Amino acid sequence: MADWQDGMTTPRSRIDTARRRVRALALGWACAAPAMPQAAALDISISDAAGKPLADAVALLEPASGKAPVKPMADAEISQSKRQFQPRVTVITAGTSVSFPNFDTVRHHVYSFSPIKTFELKLYSGVPGAPVVFDKPGVAVLGCNIHDTMAAWVVVADTPWFARSAANGHARIDAVPPGSYRLRLWHPGLAPGVEPAPIAITMTAADAEHRARLAVSAAP
Repeated sequence: MADWQDGMTTPRSRIDTARRRVRALALGWACAAPAMPQAAALDISISDAAGKPLADAVALLEPASGKAPVKPMADAEISQSKRQFQPRVTVITAGTSVSFPNFDTVRHHVYSFSPIKTFELKLYSGVPGAPVVFDKPGVAVLGCNIHDTMAAWVVVADTPWFARSAANGHARIDAVPPGSYRLRLWHPGLAPGVEPAPIAITMTAADAEHRARLAVSAAP
């Protein structure tokens, strides 16, 4: 009996041969394709002027040339509790929405007069009806019109590689492709308008470390 299948007009042997050729071509393409560069992590140790670990410092890693694509993050939250903002420093990407729930028994009046984002959430309890979208890179300073001691900062990043230092002064930026970068550091204790000079960083496929000291006290 001829080698046919279900009335098809092509012999099965020819179909099998064609499939083997397709698999061989696919394997050849896979072997010929260049390997994707392996991303690595940058571990940064940040200290204050006295050499003590500095919390709430922000590290931004920017490509030395051009810009990397940046997407808005999932909605962030800055709450008010015990008449303080929590967290004190928030790092987000441009276009991210931030909600401001009030967990205190008193009302707050949250505002920012910063050039990158000006807004007011007038006296309220609970959760405001709509979050605030931070669509421009830079630093926004937050305050409360009722409680002068309340302050917080929102750092809006224009890069996908960033981190905020923990209480031990360590910050880790993951998934950084090999290449040349500028490391920018910021802390709320820096004088307004003063920013340390960017640091040239070269990343390879291996994790890297960097130590930095900022001319600020541990508490702004």
